[in-house]
Amino acid sequence: MSRRLVSLTLDTLEDLPRPCRQCVYWELDPVSADRARAAGDPGLEKEAWVSQTLLEWGACGKLVYVDGMPAGFVLYAPPAYVPRSMAFPTSPVSPDAALLMTAKVVPAFAGGGLGRMLVQGVARDLTKRGIKAIEAFGDAKFGDADDSARACVAPADYFLSVGFKTVRPHPRFPRLRLELRTALSWKSDVEYALEKLLGSMSPENLLRPVRPAPATQPGVG
Repeated sequence: MSRRLVSLTLDTLEDLPRPCRQCVYWELDPVSADRARAAGDPGLEKEAWVSQTLLEWGACGKLVYVDGMPAGFVLYAPPAYVPRSMAFPTSPVSPDAALLMTAKVVPAFAGGGLGRMLVQGVARDLTKRGIKAIEAFGDAKFGDADDSARACVAPADYFLSVGFKTVRPHPRFPRLRLELRTALSWKSDVEYALEKLLGSMSPENLLRPVRPAPATQPGVG
């Protein structure tokens, strides 16, 4: 099973799950988002936002592919590029942080560490750009509400599971933070080597018994 992490571009934008490809929850303020949905093609607004952010700020998303299939993605940007960021009760985002807007792993690929892989890819990118932290608004009641738009806010438990800490509590939308130096030190060299080994092996190889190594002859180096 091969895993590949790439940056979001106007080409790879088409590999987002269709509901996410058409969603402008984060990219527009609430009034403009409603207007775009009423007009019938919010996907054009999404494409325009990605294009502008790429040109003015740089990479603003990551996608992960498993055996060539899109398996998950994450979007991020400075809060100034994310109008929705000011609509939360735990706003604003800290001035030294970028906002992780949303993250999703396709259910068929859940549980394989892809969520952490995506966040670590964001951390590497932002560290190179001199940003100290990632912040996010999590949904502490994800899946409980009827408001379908809230599906655009990732579960608070997801952020906590990949290393974020709560910096401003709230019963529904806590603001969480991940220091980038923490994100980049998650894995020891041994853990990384093991994951790389397992990721390069097919299920058949994983199930195949290991043959004992031949005895070393004395004096042979």
